[in-house]
Amino acid sequence: MNFKIGDTASLSKTITDADIQAFADVIGDHNPIHLDEEFAAQSRFGRRIVHGMLSASLISAAIANKLPGEGSIYLAQTLRFVLPVFLGDEITARVTVIDVRTDKPILKLQTLCINQHGQTVIDGEAIVLAK
Repeated sequence: MNFKIGDTASLSKTITDADIQAFADVIGDHNPIHLDEEFAAQSRFGRRIVHGMLSASLISAAIANKLPGEGSIYLAQTLRFVLPVFLGDEITARVTVIDVRTDKPILKLQTLCINQHGQTVIDGEAIVLAK
């Protein structure tokens, strides 16, 4: 295992209406705050928001595809939803190694999702078994 504290990787995606619709259909969360413009306009956000777990799933993609990469297995994840994500936002999921176990191929990662304005929308930590 060749990982060290400070290693970082990221992955970016612009969230589309098709992403929101597909995610709602896959998981069965059809809350109108995500899908209905008129309903969402009356909410505290004034417009539709992206499912929190859709945004958070970008962290999983960064872990699987970037760091530690293929074959890695999630063991734990904490999440704190800091700001809403809106339709059309570009979200960058960034993972950074903050601890490396010496007895097993296990990493602790800081996990962040940041919008196109540089604002953190999700923060947390993950424990991952590297291949």
